[in-house]
Amino acid sequence: MSGIRYRRRGTVIVETQHGILLTAGRRGKPFILPGGGAKRGESRFLAALRELTEETGLLPYAAEIIFRHKGKVRPTLSGRHKFQDQHTVCLVKASGIPRPGGGDAKRVAYYYPGCNVWISTTTKEIIEKYYGWKKKRQVTEESKILDEDDNDVEDAEDNLENDYDNGEFEDDVPFSGKV
Repeated sequence: MSGIRYRRRGTVIVETQHGILLTAGRRGKPFILPGGGAKRGESRFLAALRELTEETGLLPYAAEIIFRHKGKVRPTLSGRHKFQDQHTVCLVKASGIPRPGGGDAKRVAYYYPGCNVWISTTTKEIIEKYYGWKKKRQVTEESKILDEDDNDVEDAEDNLENDYDNGEFEDDVPFSGKV
């Protein structure tokens, strides 16, 4: 058996009101996240977007790379080699109605915690990592909002102190008329 072969893969998470979009090939195969191998000269990010459209017909309109994931080292079907998928995971917003399309996608489903959709081990790992990323992002965003609110309060307090430092407001001008 020779060394490990690394497969460059772009993987997509599309979160909808129904859950996270999944695709599957023929019956008897687990559902996986949309995506696939990057062609020579193609980035994993662009491969993810291309594969999403090919597999589901959805048209991406916003996307960001959220993390990378290394799958487990596994033997090929022939057993002569080992491989490892190296995923660039992208969070994508897309328009359209997902329908199984070209390639391996014959069925679509949605994953949400507690559902009984059979998913691959790697898909489970990526979804768990995504939920952790999402939770961390929400905490960070909430923290930023709180920090901004604290800064606003501190700025207001500083302005009040400045207003009273010399007994005058900054916009006060000497009064020269009758009252």
